[in-house]
Amino acid sequence: MATGSRMMVSLAATIAVAAVVVAAAGTVIAGRARPSPPAMPRQTLMWSPGSCAARDGARFTLTPCVRGQAEVLTLAADPPGRGDCPDDTDEVLRIGGGRTACVRNFQEPHPGRPGQGGGVLRAGDCVALDGRERPCSSGAWYGRAVAVTGDATSCPPGTLDTLDAPDAVVCLGRGGGVLAAGMCVAEPRKGVVRRSAISGVPCASSRAWARITGMEKSARGCPKGSDRFFRARGAYRPVTCLHLVSK
Repeated sequence: MATGSRMMVSLAATIAVAAVVVAAAGTVIAGRARPSPPAMPRQTLMWSPGSCAARDGARFTLTPCVRGQAEVLTLAADPPGRGDCPDDTDEVLRIGGGRTACVRNFQEPHPGRPGQGGGVLRAGDCVALDGRERPCSSGAWYGRAVAVTGDATSCPPGTLDTLDAPDAVVCLGRGGGVLAAGMCVAEPRKGVVRRSAISGVPCASSRAWARITGMEKSARGCPKGSDRFFRARGAYRPVTCLHLVSK
């Protein structure tokens, strides 16, 4: 019986060792390192319509759209020509290589809206004497655009003055420093040839020299009651007809 007991113990031990070996082998098999998936190619960011940009200090840089703040609407020349950027462009970015990117912000603010001072020049925007856009809220502008055209002859009726802008002519209506019929002006200095150099003043002011009776293409078109006129170089209707109020 002792011998039989020892044999049973030995057999049990052998089975236990075998189980441990099999378990160990299973562990090795189960833990065998799987091959790593192939590395995904790194996305190359390029300036193109539909790409996205984010502000980095005072400039924009390309970024994945999940982190973007603005979308590239289109690419244009540097500087962009009239009509090269869509009307809802918020900013025009110089991206090198003689190109610019016309971008629109995903969220407010949208400086490209008329009168806000950014984006592309269009009707409703305010412009300074150098033909560049200014926010209408700033007060540092000469006139408000009623249209932006290729030449002054294409300006719509009601245009009071024009300004030259890069690759365009800005047709101006009432507002700012633009003179209009019914307004009074101070006596201009001798040699003044641009209407923008004539100062509008309240008609009750002691400085009021004449009242504007109209803007015409020639002096023959001045309305009745006009007794003076001056011709402004480069203006849409170059003749400003006047009735003197201070003699």
